[in-house]
Amino acid sequence: MSQDLLHRYLFDNADVRGEMVQLEQSYQEILAAHDYPVALQKLIGQLMAATSLLTATIKFTGDISVQLQGDGPVSLAVINGSNLQALRGIARWKGELADDASLADLMGKGIMAITLTPDEGERYQGIVSLEHSDLAACLEEYFNQSEQLPTVIRLFADGKQAAGMLLQVLPTENSENEEFDHLTALTQTIKQEELFTLSAEDILHRLYHQEEVLIFDPINVTFKCGCSKESSAKAIATLQQAEVEAILAEEGDIKMDCEYCPAIYTFDSIDIAAIYAGNMGSDQQQ
Repeated sequence: MSQDLLHRYLFDNADVRGEMVQLEQSYQEILAAHDYPVALQKLIGQLMAATSLLTATIKFTGDISVQLQGDGPVSLAVINGSNLQALRGIARWKGELADDASLADLMGKGIMAITLTPDEGERYQGIVSLEHSDLAACLEEYFNQSEQLPTVIRLFADGKQAAGMLLQVLPTENSENEEFDHLTALTQTIKQEELFTLSAEDILHRLYHQEEVLIFDPINVTFKCGCSKESSAKAIATLQQAEVEAILAEEGDIKMDCEYCPAIYTFDSIDIAAIYAGNMGSDQQQ
């Protein structure tokens, strides 16, 4: 895969839509900020692919968050995305994680919360328990509960690449959809290696060469943190000036690490004085 792309397609002879996402660079950029264990790298990759697929289903300008919370060694794993397919994410864990740890091993008893935040309109959140064996099955349960649309999801990640596919029945008056069952059987045959090494066109031809498939232009998927020195300065401004100046006197400067990327923003005495004078407008990374 040379690019991080989301592909959307429709089946002309069935009331079914599909999506496919292949990620590499954006996946590596999210992993770069933390030394995640192998099992957590895989979970984050699957979560990225899932969020991209879900982001493509929203019909508004805004953001989506897919968050896992549990009482296991991984307490939090979250990916935020926008309708422009800009993703960022983070996870928190403790202790040793086996490379082949399952979703239950990682999260323990937990939930998945999917939050839609449109730029205009009301915020919506759907929650499902993490009772299934993998993330894809939990997402299928979410669609079954929230939209009552038959949905099939496939997710893969190996620490280097991540990919996913989504197949979903379009809302119609027809309650039976034999075509969906047929297309589901074809989609379930996809292998991780194929999604990691073949082009989207080759994959769709291999899976659905006897079907009439309408493919839309691909959409770039990117990592976008959104941090800045200005936003870090605003965070500092929420603290008591005396407290900040005490840290400054002890350390010589104040460093703010971004949770989502490797960026570090450094503030010296002049910067701190400008913050509390209301003159801090710099947006340069140091």
